Order: sequence, then structure tokens, then C-alpha cells
Amino acid sequence: MMDEEKYFIPAGPAEAELRVVNSRFIASLSPAFSVEEARNFHKNIRLRFPDATHHVPAFVIGHGRSVITHCSDDGEPSGTAGRPALAVLQGSGLGDVAVVVTRYFGGTKLGTGGLVKAYGDAVREVLKLVRRAVKIPTVTAGLEMPYPLYAHIERLVGISGGEILESQFLADVSLIVRFKEENWQPFVQQLQEMSNGKIEPLILERNPETVFPVD
Repeated sequence: MMDEEKYFIPAGPAEAELRVVNSRFIASLSPAFSVEEARNFHKNIRLRFPDATHHVPAFVIGHGRSVITHCSDDGEPSGTAGRPALAVLQGSGLGDVAVVVTRYFGGTKLGTGGLVKAYGDAVREVLKLVRRAVKIPTVTAGLEMPYPLYAHIERLVGISGGEILESQFLADVSLIVRFKEENWQPFVQQLQEMSNGKIEPLILERNPETVFPVD
């Protein structure tokens, strides 16, 4: 079981469209780390699709015991839109996530059951496209090395679970690398051994909540 610090969140935005009879349902999803971010996302979707019939929001901020949820039917019959959208979102296991299902009415009423299914299915479709991520502590650092060591250090970064964010090739090679906090000291130790203590990484940032994709 993942602890509270490592619950799943969306790695980025996603969008999916579903057609039911003659109506279009567009599900837009985004990471949201506060109620304000979720409400701004809803507002932006309204601006993006100003001629739509409904914009049904649902969000889950936080995770586990510390969670805020919200949904609205936005003019659809009570309980037919926001609740099913939120139920699917909560069932996904994601936290810090907002979704807005935009509906363009096609002239044919779907009935209560049809609406519940359509709004739930729209959220299911967009969730299929979402990459998951976790918020974890990371270390970002700068390295400078002579060219003969570059290939060896590049390989060491990879096998140590790090990633190269930037590289520059001048008189020497300069890299900016990022590691999970737990992998940082083992990497530094191996780097010291490989370079006979000649390469000293410069820590540029420690971030306790970096969004790190896991799939």
C-alpha cells in the first residue's frame, strides 16, 4: 500500500469525447492541487466551449483522510451528472484531480438512466488516457566532467534511477540531473568512486513535492 506521501495523481491533462445518441460529451481532466485550481479549470473549460449546453464539474483534492470533493449537475436533472462523474473519479484512486464533462445537447433526451451512464462513461474514457504520477522528494544538481567520463556518467545516472534534464557541451560537459531523494546519496557515492573524487555535484534544488510520472 502506498503511503500518504505517494498517492497517485495525474501526470498531466487529458481529454476524451463520447457521443451518445446525438449528444456530444467532452471529458476534460487536469491535475488540481487546490480547490481554487479546480474551480479555475472549470472556468477555463466554460470559456473554451462557450456554446455548450452544460459543463459538469467534479474534483478530488488531496487523498485518504485529508480530501475535499465537489460536484455539480450544472442544470442537468438532480443526481444525473455530477454524482456519477465524481463516483467514477473517486473510484480511479487518483487524488488532486479535476474533471469537467462538457455536453452539447443533440436534441434527443436521454432520460435519467441514460444521463447517469453517459456522464460516468465520459469520465471513464478520459481516465483511460491519464498517465499516473506521484509527488516525491527530489534533488536537482549540476555536474561538470571531462569528455572521457561523459558516457560513463550518463550510464550511471540512468542505472541509478536519475534523469538528465539539460546537457551542454563546451570545454567540458555540463549536466543538470534530477534524482529521487532516496537515490541521491547512492549515486553520489558511485560518482565519487568513478571520478576518484574529482567530480563534486552542486545541489541546485531540493523539492519535497516533485510530480514524478510512474507509467
